Amino acid sequence: MLQRLSRGLRTVCAVSLLTVATYAAAQGVRGDHPDTYVVQRGDTLWGIAGKFLERPWLWPEIWQANPQIENPHLIYPGDVISLAYLDRVAVQPGPRQDAAPIDAIPLSDIEPFLKDLRVVDEFEHLPHVVGLEEDRLRVVEGQVAYVRGLGAATAGERYAVVRPTTRYHHLSRSGLCCDTFSTRDLDFRGRSRLDTQQYWADVVMPDKGKEVLGYELMQVNTGTVTRGEVGGIQATTLLLDDQGREVRIGDRLIPVDPQPYDLQFFPHPPAQQTEYGRARVLAVADMMTTGGPRDVIAISIGAREGVDNGTVFSLWREGTNAVDRVEKGPDRDADTVFFENKVRLPDEFSGHAMVFRTYDRMAYALVMDSIKPTRVGYHLKHPDAPY
Repeated sequence: MLQRLSRGLRTVCAVSLLTVATYAAAQGVRGDHPDTYVVQRGDTLWGIAGKFLERPWLWPEIWQANPQIENPHLIYPGDVISLAYLDRVAVQPGPRQDAAPIDAIPLSDIEPFLKDLRVVDEFEHLPHVVGLEEDRLRVVEGQVAYVRGLGAATAGERYAVVRPTTRYHHLSRSGLCCDTFSTRDLDFRGRSRLDTQQYWADVVMPDKGKEVLGYELMQVNTGTVTRGEVGGIQATTLLLDDQGREVRIGDRLIPVDPQPYDLQFFPHPPAQQTEYGRARVLAVADMMTTGGPRDVIAISIGAREGVDNGTVFSLWREGTNAVDRVEKGPDRDADTVFFENKVRLPDEFSGHAMVFRTYDRMAYALVMDSIKPTRVGYHLKHPDAPY
């Protein structure tokens, strides 16, 4: 009897261990993962996830929320992270005194895109600067701008002064054969004109303007209303109070958002599959044509495609349509070979990016890792896409 129980117990244990090991392997647990890890100041969730997982975007699937903690999803410096039973990550809370939770990705890399940039569907209806103190061409902190369209504003209200900078379109569906054009500043009429204050360099030519994905607004300053439209005055007086950029006629105004962004998100795969060719890299930040780890990119899908903060994508160079030189001859001009007679080569993997700011039709993402540079026009796929 005891022998049968012993054999049964060994069988149950073996099956349990096999199940746990199989689950752990399926989740991509690193073979060299630490037994425990003490969270340090400056850590990021992506970095901690990478210590335990080969694929950090699977973190939510193995995270073990602790119901005894006030907010079980936040991780603080001093917390002790351990991989419990090889299939769940658990946390032992540290002192948590005067400590802020760690961010998902490095704040310094994305701060300008959280504080200074936002995307809207349209901007023409927004109040605009119609005049400046002493009829100047530009004004700065401590000077006054006069605004039309704030008729209901009262003294003490605060507004952000923003400037339309970029108009985003869907990319052409014909791959990377398209020409590119330099991102240009948009004036208050929505027309392009050259401006040296740019975040982006090149974007792929739009597909004949079938859909505008959004207009990017750059915050240039903030101000406080000191006088409304009273006594026949047809403009509201705005006193600038930020050491930002110069304000000019045509700049727009939006109310100051007390909480403009949220950094508490977790890396995870996309919620749904996107049609091939729709999810693309629109632009690379800092006026660069290529990007690598910790560079910001603008992408052509957003909340309506199920994207949210923390969504992770893999980045891919589109495969070339090559001429078979063995079949067509070494001197055959590629332009004389019909598309259907060319050989479609596989897409080439570049790296991974995580979304940190989501809008309806587009989003900003940070390149987290790469084996080759990411370029404008590259495709975005599921992070585990095989090709």
